[in-house]
Amino acid sequence: MNNKFLIILLFFSFTFLIFSGCTDTFSPLDKDSVSNGKLIFNYPPVDLDKVAFIEPMGSMIGNHVTPIDHQYYPSTDFLEGQEIKIDVYSPADGVITNIQHMGSFNSSMDDYRLVIQHTNSISSVFIHIDNLSEKIAKYAPSEGEYVSVSISVSAGELIGNYSGSVDYNVVDYDIVLTGFINQESYRFEPWKIHTPDPFNYFNVSIKNQLIEKCLRSEDPIGGKIDHDIDGRLVGNWFKEGTNGYGGLEKDNYWVGHLAIAYNSVDPAHILVSFGSYDGEPKQFGVKNNTPNPTNVSTESGLVIYELVDYDFYNESELWDRGSLIKGLKIKNYNHVHGVVLFQLIEDRKLNVEILPDTTIDEVEGFTNNAIIYIR
Repeated sequence: MNNKFLIILLFFSFTFLIFSGCTDTFSPLDKDSVSNGKLIFNYPPVDLDKVAFIEPMGSMIGNHVTPIDHQYYPSTDFLEGQEIKIDVYSPADGVITNIQHMGSFNSSMDDYRLVIQHTNSISSVFIHIDNLSEKIAKYAPSEGEYVSVSISVSAGELIGNYSGSVDYNVVDYDIVLTGFINQESYRFEPWKIHTPDPFNYFNVSIKNQLIEKCLRSEDPIGGKIDHDIDGRLVGNWFKEGTNGYGGLEKDNYWVGHLAIAYNSVDPAHILVSFGSYDGEPKQFGVKNNTPNPTNVSTESGLVIYELVDYDFYNESELWDRGSLIKGLKIKNYNHVHGVVLFQLIEDRKLNVEILPDTTIDEVEGFTNNAIIYIR
Protein backbone atom coordinates (compact mmCIF):
# COMPACT_ATOMS: atom_id res chain seq x y z
CA MET A 1 0.00 0.00 0.00
CA ASN A 2 2.81 2.41 -0.85
CA ASN A 3 0.79 5.20 -2.38
CA LYS A 4 0.32 8.92 -2.14
CA PHE A 5 -2.68 8.72 0.15
CA LEU A 6 -0.87 6.72 2.81
CA ILE A 7 2.17 8.98 2.67
CA ILE A 8 -0.01 12.05 3.21
CA LEU A 9 -2.09 10.31 5.87
CA LEU A 10 1.02 9.33 7.78
CA PHE A 11 2.21 12.92 7.59
CA PHE A 12 -0.99 14.16 9.18
CA SER A 13 -1.36 11.31 11.68
CA PHE A 14 1.93 11.71 13.55
CA THR A 15 1.21 12.92 17.06
CA PHE A 16 3.13 13.62 20.22
CA LEU A 17 2.06 11.37 23.04
CA ILE A 18 0.91 13.80 25.70
CA PHE A 19 -2.48 13.80 27.35
CA SER A 20 -3.80 15.24 30.56
CA GLY A 21 -7.12 16.65 31.61
CA CYS A 22 -8.38 19.21 34.06
CA THR A 23 -8.91 17.53 37.42
CA ASP A 24 -11.09 20.25 38.90
CA THR A 25 -14.72 19.41 39.48
CA PHE A 26 -16.97 21.26 37.07
CA SER A 27 -19.87 20.77 34.70
CA PRO A 28 -19.92 23.45 32.00
CA LEU A 29 -22.86 21.97 30.13
CA ASP A 30 -26.23 23.65 29.73
CA LYS A 31 -29.36 21.62 30.42
CA ASP A 32 -30.12 21.17 26.71
CA SER A 33 -26.85 19.27 26.24
CA VAL A 34 -27.80 16.45 28.61
CA SER A 35 -30.47 13.83 27.97
CA ASN A 36 -31.31 11.32 30.70
CA GLY A 37 -27.97 12.05 32.31
CA LYS A 38 -26.07 11.36 29.07
CA LEU A 39 -23.93 14.02 27.41
CA ILE A 40 -25.17 14.96 23.93
CA PHE A 41 -23.04 16.89 21.42
CA ASN A 42 -25.23 19.29 19.46
CA TYR A 43 -22.59 20.50 17.00
CA PRO A 44 -20.34 18.53 14.63
CA PRO A 45 -16.59 18.60 15.27
CA VAL A 46 -15.90 20.20 11.86
CA ASP A 47 -17.73 21.70 8.88
CA LEU A 48 -18.92 18.43 7.39
CA ASP A 49 -19.88 20.00 4.06
CA LYS A 50 -16.18 20.41 3.24
CA VAL A 51 -15.14 16.93 4.38
CA ALA A 52 -14.66 14.29 1.69
CA PHE A 53 -15.27 11.37 4.04
CA ILE A 54 -14.51 10.17 7.56
CA GLU A 55 -11.88 7.50 8.08
CA PRO A 56 -13.01 5.52 11.14
CA MET A 57 -10.87 4.71 14.15
CA GLY A 58 -8.88 1.52 13.93
CA SER A 59 -6.65 2.01 10.90
CA MET A 60 -3.17 0.48 11.03
CA ILE A 61 -0.74 2.53 8.96
CA GLY A 62 3.05 2.76 9.09
CA ASN A 63 4.26 3.36 12.62
CA HIS A 64 0.65 3.40 13.83
CA VAL A 65 1.03 -0.34 14.31
CA THR A 66 -1.88 -0.98 16.65
CA PRO A 67 -5.35 0.30 15.66
CA ILE A 68 -5.41 4.10 15.67
CA ASP A 69 -7.45 5.74 18.43
CA HIS A 70 -8.76 8.67 16.39
CA GLN A 71 -10.71 9.36 13.23
CA TYR A 72 -9.58 11.38 10.19
CA TYR A 73 -11.61 14.14 8.54
CA PRO A 74 -9.86 14.85 5.20
CA SER A 75 -10.96 17.75 3.04
CA THR A 76 -12.49 17.35 -0.39
CA ASP A 77 -9.20 18.55 -1.92
CA PHE A 78 -7.04 16.27 0.24
CA LEU A 79 -5.11 14.74 -2.65
CA GLU A 80 -4.93 17.89 -4.74
CA GLY A 81 -2.73 19.88 -2.37
CA GLN A 82 -4.98 22.93 -2.38
CA GLU A 83 -5.87 25.03 0.63
CA ILE A 84 -9.54 24.64 1.47
CA LYS A 85 -9.95 25.78 5.06
CA ILE A 86 -12.32 23.71 7.19
CA ASP A 87 -13.72 25.19 10.39
CA VAL A 88 -13.40 23.25 13.66
CA TYR A 89 -16.03 23.59 16.40
CA SER A 90 -16.42 22.67 20.03
CA PRO A 91 -19.15 20.00 19.86
CA ALA A 92 -20.45 20.93 23.34
CA ASP A 93 -19.78 23.42 26.11
CA GLY A 94 -16.44 22.82 27.73
CA VAL A 95 -13.06 24.05 28.89
CA ILE A 96 -9.90 23.84 26.81
CA THR A 97 -7.36 22.29 29.18
CA ASN A 98 -4.36 21.61 26.95
CA ILE A 99 -2.76 23.13 23.86
CA GLN A 100 0.27 21.63 22.16
CA HIS A 101 2.11 23.40 19.36
CA MET A 102 3.27 20.54 17.15
CA GLY A 103 5.66 22.27 14.76
CA SER A 104 9.07 21.27 16.09
CA PHE A 105 9.39 17.71 14.79
CA ASN A 106 8.85 18.58 11.14
CA SER A 107 9.58 22.01 9.71
CA SER A 108 6.88 21.59 7.04
CA MET A 109 4.15 21.08 9.65
CA ASP A 110 2.98 23.75 12.06
CA ASP A 111 -0.25 22.95 13.84
CA TYR A 112 -1.89 22.27 17.19
CA ARG A 113 -3.28 19.54 19.42
CA LEU A 114 -6.11 20.68 21.62
CA VAL A 115 -8.15 19.04 24.41
CA ILE A 116 -11.64 20.26 25.34
CA GLN A 117 -12.98 18.85 28.59
CA HIS A 118 -16.78 18.74 28.52
CA THR A 119 -17.42 17.05 31.87
CA ASN A 120 -15.27 15.55 34.59
CA SER A 121 -14.95 12.38 32.50
CA ILE A 122 -15.56 13.30 28.84
CA SER A 123 -13.20 15.20 26.53
CA SER A 124 -12.84 15.96 22.82
CA VAL A 125 -9.34 15.75 21.35
CA PHE A 126 -8.35 17.45 18.08
CA ILE A 127 -4.96 17.02 16.39
CA HIS A 128 -3.55 19.06 13.49
CA ILE A 129 -5.63 22.23 13.75
CA ASP A 130 -3.66 24.63 11.54
CA ASN A 131 -5.00 27.93 12.89
CA LEU A 132 -6.55 28.63 16.27
CA SER A 133 -9.28 31.23 16.77
CA GLU A 134 -8.11 34.63 17.99
CA LYS A 135 -9.52 33.95 21.45
CA ILE A 136 -7.52 30.72 21.80
CA ALA A 137 -4.39 31.66 19.85
CA LYS A 138 -3.22 34.16 22.47
CA TYR A 139 -2.76 31.26 24.89
CA ALA A 140 -0.91 29.03 22.39
CA PRO A 141 2.64 28.01 23.33
CA SER A 142 5.74 28.42 21.21
CA GLU A 143 6.60 25.85 18.57
CA GLY A 144 7.25 22.44 20.09
CA GLU A 145 5.85 23.46 23.49
CA TYR A 146 2.83 22.35 25.51
CA VAL A 147 0.72 24.27 28.02
CA SER A 148 -2.12 23.61 30.44
CA VAL A 149 -4.83 26.26 30.17
CA SER A 150 -8.40 26.92 31.23
CA ILE A 151 -10.37 28.52 28.39
CA SER A 152 -14.15 28.23 28.42
CA VAL A 153 -15.80 27.52 25.07
CA SER A 154 -19.45 27.23 24.11
CA ALA A 155 -21.16 24.52 22.10
CA GLY A 156 -20.65 25.32 18.42
CA GLU A 157 -17.95 27.90 19.06
CA LEU A 158 -15.33 28.19 16.33
CA ILE A 159 -11.98 27.06 17.74
CA GLY A 160 -9.89 27.11 14.56
CA ASN A 161 -9.52 25.69 11.07
CA TYR A 162 -7.40 23.28 9.05
CA SER A 163 -6.60 22.21 5.52
CA GLY A 164 -5.79 18.66 4.53
CA SER A 165 -6.99 16.52 7.42
CA VAL A 166 -7.68 16.75 11.13
CA ASP A 167 -7.81 13.98 13.76
CA TYR A 168 -10.69 13.70 16.23
CA ASN A 169 -11.65 11.40 19.07
CA VAL A 170 -13.65 11.37 22.29
CA VAL A 171 -12.19 10.19 25.59
CA ASP A 172 -14.68 8.99 28.20
CA TYR A 173 -13.22 7.82 31.50
CA ASP A 174 -16.56 6.33 32.50
CA ILE A 175 -16.05 3.76 29.74
CA VAL A 176 -13.38 1.04 29.75
CA LEU A 177 -13.00 -0.80 26.45
CA THR A 178 -13.22 -4.54 27.02
CA GLY A 179 -10.96 -5.50 24.10
CA PHE A 180 -7.72 -4.49 25.83
CA ILE A 181 -6.89 -7.55 27.91
CA ASN A 182 -4.03 -6.04 29.93
CA GLN A 183 -4.74 -2.40 30.71
CA GLU A 184 -1.29 -2.02 32.30
CA SER A 185 0.23 -2.30 28.83
CA TYR A 186 -1.26 1.12 27.92
CA ARG A 187 0.11 3.29 30.74
CA PHE A 188 2.04 5.28 28.10
CA GLU A 189 -1.28 6.37 26.54
CA PRO A 190 -3.73 6.00 29.44
CA TRP A 191 -6.65 7.47 27.51
CA LYS A 192 -6.54 4.71 24.89
CA ILE A 193 -8.60 2.23 26.88
CA HIS A 194 -11.28 4.94 27.32
CA THR A 195 -11.73 5.83 23.62
CA PRO A 196 -15.18 4.73 22.35
CA ASP A 197 -16.91 5.39 19.03
CA PRO A 198 -17.27 9.22 18.94
CA PHE A 199 -20.46 9.06 16.86
CA ASN A 200 -22.44 7.89 19.90
CA TYR A 201 -22.02 11.28 21.60
CA PHE A 202 -23.79 13.34 18.93
CA ASN A 203 -27.48 14.08 18.59
CA VAL A 204 -29.42 11.96 16.11
CA SER A 205 -29.27 14.46 13.26
CA ILE A 206 -25.51 14.99 13.46
CA LYS A 207 -24.84 11.30 14.09
CA ASN A 208 -26.68 10.46 10.88
CA GLN A 209 -24.55 12.97 8.97
CA LEU A 210 -21.38 11.45 10.42
CA ILE A 211 -22.51 7.93 9.53
CA GLU A 212 -23.30 9.04 5.98
CA LYS A 213 -19.77 10.47 5.61
CA CYS A 214 -18.00 7.47 7.15
CA LEU A 215 -16.28 4.86 5.01
CA ARG A 216 -17.23 2.08 7.41
CA SER A 217 -20.70 0.55 7.23
CA GLU A 218 -20.65 -1.99 10.08
CA ASP A 219 -21.15 -1.32 13.78
CA PRO A 220 -19.46 0.36 15.49
CA ILE A 221 -19.55 2.66 12.46
CA GLY A 222 -17.20 5.23 13.98
CA GLY A 223 -14.53 2.55 14.33
CA LYS A 224 -13.09 0.00 16.75
CA ILE A 225 -9.62 -0.15 18.29
CA ASP A 226 -9.84 -2.96 20.86
CA HIS A 227 -9.73 -6.46 19.39
CA ASP A 228 -8.07 -8.56 22.13
CA ILE A 229 -9.68 -11.83 23.13
CA ASP A 230 -7.97 -13.62 26.00
CA GLY A 231 -6.42 -16.87 24.84
CA ARG A 232 -6.78 -15.99 21.14
CA LEU A 233 -4.35 -14.66 18.54
CA VAL A 234 -6.46 -11.64 17.63
CA GLY A 235 -5.52 -8.21 18.99
CA ASN A 236 -2.44 -6.34 20.16
CA TRP A 237 0.82 -7.86 21.33
CA PHE A 238 4.08 -6.37 22.60
CA LYS A 239 7.57 -7.78 22.43
CA GLU A 240 8.45 -9.16 25.85
CA GLY A 241 10.53 -6.77 27.93
CA THR A 242 9.73 -3.62 25.87
CA ASN A 243 7.38 -1.78 28.26
CA GLY A 244 4.11 -2.57 26.51
CA TYR A 245 2.74 0.24 24.34
CA GLY A 246 5.36 2.65 25.68
CA GLY A 247 8.29 0.85 24.07
CA LEU A 248 11.89 1.44 25.05
CA GLU A 249 12.59 4.67 23.16
CA LYS A 250 10.26 7.65 22.62
CA ASP A 251 11.32 8.17 19.01
CA ASN A 252 10.43 4.62 17.95
CA TYR A 253 8.14 3.31 20.68
CA TRP A 254 6.23 1.23 18.11
CA VAL A 255 9.11 -1.14 17.23
CA GLY A 256 7.96 -3.81 19.67
CA HIS A 257 4.29 -3.57 18.67
CA LEU A 258 2.36 -6.26 16.80
CA ALA A 259 -1.32 -6.39 15.86
CA ILE A 260 -3.35 -9.12 14.25
CA ALA A 261 -6.68 -7.44 13.71
CA TYR A 262 -9.35 -6.43 11.21
CA ASN A 263 -9.33 -3.54 8.78
CA SER A 264 -11.18 -0.45 9.99
CA VAL A 265 -13.21 -0.01 6.79
CA ASP A 266 -13.65 -3.66 5.76
CA PRO A 267 -13.75 -5.51 9.11
CA ALA A 268 -14.03 -8.91 7.41
CA HIS A 269 -10.44 -8.53 6.25
CA ILE A 270 -7.50 -9.69 8.40
CA LEU A 271 -4.38 -7.53 8.64
CA VAL A 272 -1.05 -8.22 10.29
CA SER A 273 0.70 -5.06 11.46
CA PHE A 274 4.38 -5.16 12.44
CA GLY A 275 6.40 -2.66 14.42
CA SER A 276 9.46 -4.06 12.70
CA TYR A 277 9.24 -6.08 9.52
CA ASP A 278 12.69 -6.27 7.99
CA GLY A 279 13.55 -3.15 9.98
CA GLU A 280 10.42 -1.11 9.12
CA PRO A 281 6.87 -0.78 10.41
CA LYS A 282 4.61 -2.44 7.85
CA GLN A 283 1.14 -3.87 7.35
CA PHE A 284 0.07 -6.81 5.21
CA GLY A 285 -3.00 -8.73 4.24
CA VAL A 286 -3.11 -12.48 4.74
CA LYS A 287 -3.24 -14.76 1.72
CA ASN A 288 -6.71 -16.33 1.46
CA ASN A 289 -7.71 -14.21 4.50
CA THR A 290 -7.47 -17.24 6.77
CA PRO A 291 -7.26 -18.58 9.44
CA ASN A 292 -9.36 -16.13 11.41
CA PRO A 293 -7.21 -15.00 14.38
CA THR A 294 -10.28 -15.02 16.60
CA ASN A 295 -10.29 -18.82 16.23
CA VAL A 296 -6.57 -19.38 16.87
CA SER A 297 -5.87 -20.60 20.41
CA THR A 298 -3.22 -22.56 22.29
CA GLU A 299 -4.78 -25.72 20.85
CA SER A 300 -4.16 -24.54 17.26
CA GLY A 301 -0.42 -25.17 17.35
CA LEU A 302 1.75 -23.51 14.70
CA VAL A 303 -0.08 -21.06 12.43
CA ILE A 304 1.60 -19.60 9.34
CA TYR A 305 0.35 -16.50 7.56
CA GLU A 306 1.52 -15.65 4.05
CA LEU A 307 1.88 -11.87 3.81
CA VAL A 308 0.55 -9.96 0.80
CA ASP A 309 -0.21 -6.39 -0.29
CA TYR A 310 -3.82 -5.28 -0.51
CA ASP A 311 -5.98 -2.38 -1.65
CA PHE A 312 -9.54 -1.08 -1.54
CA TYR A 313 -12.00 -1.70 -4.33
CA ASN A 314 -15.48 -0.52 -5.18
CA GLU A 315 -16.58 -3.78 -6.77
CA SER A 316 -14.02 -4.16 -9.59
CA GLU A 317 -12.78 -0.56 -9.55
CA LEU A 318 -9.76 0.52 -7.51
CA TRP A 319 -10.71 3.19 -4.97
CA ASP A 320 -9.19 6.59 -5.74
CA ARG A 321 -8.77 7.34 -2.01
CA GLY A 322 -10.35 10.74 -2.45
CA SER A 323 -14.04 9.89 -2.93
CA LEU A 324 -16.68 8.80 -0.47
CA ILE A 325 -17.57 5.21 -1.38
CA LYS A 326 -19.76 3.12 0.88
CA GLY A 327 -19.20 -0.63 0.93
CA LEU A 328 -15.51 -0.66 0.01
CA LYS A 329 -13.91 -4.10 0.13
CA ILE A 330 -10.28 -5.10 0.36
CA LYS A 331 -8.73 -7.34 -2.25
CA ASN A 332 -5.42 -9.05 -1.67
CA TYR A 333 -2.72 -9.19 -4.33
CA ASN A 334 -1.05 -12.45 -5.22
CA HIS A 335 2.62 -11.72 -4.58
CA VAL A 336 3.77 -13.13 -1.23
CA HIS A 337 6.36 -10.91 0.49
CA GLY A 338 7.13 -13.34 3.27
CA VAL A 339 5.59 -15.35 6.08
CA VAL A 340 5.05 -15.00 9.80
CA LEU A 341 4.84 -17.90 12.22
CA PHE A 342 2.58 -17.69 15.27
CA GLN A 343 2.01 -20.08 18.14
CA LEU A 344 0.17 -19.29 21.34
CA ILE A 345 2.28 -20.82 24.08
CA GLU A 346 -0.01 -19.54 26.80
CA ASP A 347 -3.19 -17.47 26.71
CA ARG A 348 -1.12 -14.26 26.90
CA LYS A 349 2.19 -15.41 25.50
CA LEU A 350 2.86 -15.69 21.78
CA ASN A 351 5.85 -17.14 19.91
CA VAL A 352 6.55 -15.16 16.73
CA GLU A 353 9.00 -15.47 13.86
CA ILE A 354 9.00 -13.16 10.84
CA LEU A 355 10.58 -14.51 7.65
CA PRO A 356 10.71 -11.90 4.85
CA ASP A 357 11.29 -13.10 1.29
CA THR A 358 10.27 -16.62 2.29
CA THR A 359 7.51 -18.86 1.00
CA ILE A 360 5.44 -21.23 3.09
CA ASP A 361 7.03 -24.20 1.33
CA GLU A 362 10.41 -23.17 2.71
CA VAL A 363 9.27 -23.16 6.34
CA GLU A 364 9.99 -26.13 8.58
CA GLY A 365 9.12 -24.48 11.89
CA PHE A 366 10.49 -22.00 14.39
CA THR A 367 14.21 -21.30 14.56
CA ASN A 368 16.33 -19.76 17.30
CA ASN A 369 15.31 -16.33 15.97
CA ALA A 370 11.75 -16.63 17.27
CA ILE A 371 10.63 -13.85 19.63
CA ILE A 372 8.17 -13.90 22.53
CA TYR A 373 5.33 -11.35 22.54
CA ILE A 374 2.91 -10.78 25.41
CA ARG A 375 -0.28 -8.80 26.01
